[in-house]
Amino acid sequence: MDHLERLRAVFRTALRLAPDAAVDGLEYRAIPQWDSLAHMALVAAMEDEFDIMIDTDDVIDMSSFGRAVEILEKQGVTIPR
Repeated sequence: MDHLERLRAVFRTALRLAPDAAVDGLEYRAIPQWDSLAHMALVAAMEDEFDIMIDTDDVIDMSSFGRAVEILEKQGVTIPR
């Protein structure tokens, strides 16, 4: 499984979405599941999955799936485009 698929799986699990739910276009608070508590769970799940530590500024700035991809790339995780 490539890094993009792993990130999609993290989003689906942390936000308690269906295994086949489309997540690439998700934005913070656009769905009821992605509230502030779920946001922190999502950040923790990303850190665990990719063995990284996300800066506080990036935690605050992670407003979409696309931004999460950018944050991973900033951490040195290669995401295929």
